[in-house]
Amino acid sequence: MSLIPDNSADGNSHRNSYWSLPLDTLFSQFHSGKQGLTSAEAAERLRHFGPNSLKDENRWSALRIFLSQFESPLVLILVAAAAISIVVGEWREAIIISLIVLASCILSFYQEYSASVAVEKLKERIGFKARVRRDGQFISIAAAEVVPGDIVAVSAGDLIPADAILISATDLFVSQSALTGETFPVEKRPGELPADTALANRASMLFTGASVRSGMGEAMVVETGVETEFGKITAHLQEETPETDFARGIRRFGYLMTRVALIMVVVIFAGNVLLQRPLVDSLLFSLAIAVGITPELLPAIVSLTLSSGARRMAAGGVIVRRLASIENLGSMNLLCTDKTGTLTEGVVSLDRVEGPLDGSTPERLLRLAALNARLQNGMANPLDDAIDKAATAAAIQTDASSKVGEIPYDFIRKRLSVIVREKDGDLLIAKGAVANILEVSSHVMHGDEPKPLDDEARTALAKRYADWSDEGFRVLGIAIRHFAPSRERYGHDDETGLAFAGFLLFSDPPKSGIAETLAAMAERGVKVKVISGDNRFVAAHLARTIGLASAHILTGEELSKLTDEALAARAVRTDLFVEIDPNQKQRIVAALRGRGHVVGYLGDGINDAPALHEADIGISVEGAADVAQQAADMVLVDKSLDVLLEGIDNGRRTFANTMKYVSCAISSNFGNMISMSFASFLLPFQPLLAKQILLNNFLADIPSMAIAGDNVDPAAVMHPQRWNIAYVQRFMIVFGLISTLFDFLTFGFLLALTGEHAAIFQTGWFVESLVTQLATVLIIRTRAPFFRSRPGRWLLLSTLVISALAIALPYIPGSEWFGFVHLPVGVLIGLAGITFAYLASTEIAKHWFFSKPHDRLFHRKRQRRGAMSVSGPRNRR
Repeated sequence: MSLIPDNSADGNSHRNSYWSLPLDTLFSQFHSGKQGLTSAEAAERLRHFGPNSLKDENRWSALRIFLSQFESPLVLILVAAAAISIVVGEWREAIIISLIVLASCILSFYQEYSASVAVEKLKERIGFKARVRRDGQFISIAAAEVVPGDIVAVSAGDLIPADAILISATDLFVSQSALTGETFPVEKRPGELPADTALANRASMLFTGASVRSGMGEAMVVETGVETEFGKITAHLQEETPETDFARGIRRFGYLMTRVALIMVVVIFAGNVLLQRPLVDSLLFSLAIAVGITPELLPAIVSLTLSSGARRMAAGGVIVRRLASIENLGSMNLLCTDKTGTLTEGVVSLDRVEGPLDGSTPERLLRLAALNARLQNGMANPLDDAIDKAATAAAIQTDASSKVGEIPYDFIRKRLSVIVREKDGDLLIAKGAVANILEVSSHVMHGDEPKPLDDEARTALAKRYADWSDEGFRVLGIAIRHFAPSRERYGHDDETGLAFAGFLLFSDPPKSGIAETLAAMAERGVKVKVISGDNRFVAAHLARTIGLASAHILTGEELSKLTDEALAARAVRTDLFVEIDPNQKQRIVAALRGRGHVVGYLGDGINDAPALHEADIGISVEGAADVAQQAADMVLVDKSLDVLLEGIDNGRRTFANTMKYVSCAISSNFGNMISMSFASFLLPFQPLLAKQILLNNFLADIPSMAIAGDNVDPAAVMHPQRWNIAYVQRFMIVFGLISTLFDFLTFGFLLALTGEHAAIFQTGWFVESLVTQLATVLIIRTRAPFFRSRPGRWLLLSTLVISALAIALPYIPGSEWFGFVHLPVGVLIGLAGITFAYLASTEIAKHWFFSKPHDRLFHRKRQRRGAMSVSGPRNRR
């Protein structure tokens, strides 16, 4: 059997015109049928066509990550320095430089690769799935395993996994705006079309990247991966995930330090040459200084802390789809969420049914609701489930009625109609928001007889609806209309002249402990705003019950009349957004972001995808609609704010640990390298040899890797955290100057005690600088006194081990390769005293720095201005 579809009979012109061919012809070309493929056929096609993905992200990933370690300009400079050493005959220098560079790259590679593997395993838990018919049965598989010839089944909420030709469809409406730009969903149905039909008009085709809004269908896959229409477009684009605010700050900081390093290379090299120092030694020394001042491990540290944070969050029930979003979660100060399942138990029950005006609870009304709920083909929802459960408990039978039509739900009409055939004709049963049902009702049922719906009756119905809503019930309306049994097709125009039949009252109690959870989020600086399609009375009742503010309410109708500028000003003051059209959710999120807030959005529905895209941090839940999960940055295993609260804390811990490395790199490293740069002009010899600087830098980096798993003080997670370059610069100046001051004190001590003995000076300075760098990490890692904050086990252990190694290095075999000599006891004692004095000064300076008004002022400004540094609308993916 040929794996490649056979187009020879019809000519290659039909290769991309599948919509113009009869189904039997397509089945023949793809060697498939309505029963789909066997497992063996599918496996063979997967090997032939490859994964159904736009790019093979895992191919050669290990090699790519390893080679990327050598892309750093500083690493390339060191490689060139090793080559120069070989040329001039300095083989020992070349070997030492090469080994240190290789060891550093291997260390960084190991951490980055381990992080990427861990994250990919987490993503597999929430991977995009597709339902395909294999061996005659529908099964769920990873979308990447879909192959040409597969028969796929789709329903409301599903993402389309590949380009496919429809075999059957029932009220199937698909949103394909990502491909065609169409605002509203389009109806899809089987049938042949002309070969020259434009893409947007190919009603018989389903396209990759589209999502099903309502209905269901089956289709045969004709193209996968880069061969799909969506794949052909993206192949010509450079798809990159937009930078987060934190990532942008880290990148700019790295560029700043790199520029400083390169300037120092030129200045130090030129100065040493003018002082008639050996040319090669001067070059190697200046390059080593550049490496020492540059936080070359910063990318690896960021990757490691993010992946470590992702693993912790996964253990707490939060699966991270995009690592960079962890920092945004820690920065979030506004959370927008619906109430159902988040603030409430999410277990909706039909409390009772009520007749239109007389307060009766007729069995007929429950049967009408059951028919509508059981026969509709849209996405399953808790309201219909509650109706079905109540009808089952009341022994309501609907099997005798046959469905002849459906007018699917949409978020403009806010109602759904099912048409069933009965003995005396067809009966249309509409269910939806009370206001939208009354809008198309001209009569009201009195028993079995419809009577005109006058203004007095409308007022009475509206009052009953408002009273029940104010008690916390979610209320839907039911209306009916009879037709003669001669219609073949029903549409929106038939939803007129209905007879209002009654009310459905649903209850969904607040979640246990939700008030305490909301208080804990407020304590952490995260304000919750409710965005709901429910009416103002229901939302306000819930807010009052659980302790949320409800003084300022904005309805969807009011919002539609506001400009974007007016909405931005109003949204910040609004507590509850109610009666909201899902298409308005994105506007609300954009308005809040535009006012400088870092906004999270929690959603799980088909229409939540735009708002999830727009938010700084999009959050969905496991089991949500495919389109919502794929749009989200994170997926909660359980739709619970408790789970999200733990995720926020983990995001802030991740941010804090990343900043610890930055703080250490810009204090000890910066001060030491500046000191050595000046010392190289003043001393008759270099304060450290190039190979000693590189070894010092390498050994200091080893404990830095353990920072990702370090403990974080509780106070560090109580406020939203943002990257701020001004704060980093202040920190660098204050602690860098302290480091430089003690460096010169050390230089003076060594010169006074040893004269101009270069080897003793260099060995003593190596030991002291490395030990102080390592010990400083334990002080700077916390704002509290260091002895009150317990460091992580691996950070403490690695710091002690490398410190012991630093002291022992001059005394172990092979130390002469690095130019080390034994240190006199007096030198060791003096260096120990300077080290303790330096650490004590750093601790005192830390207390002053974090308690001064400038730091509190900085914090208030950060809170007030928030995300003003974040670039405009995300449009992330």
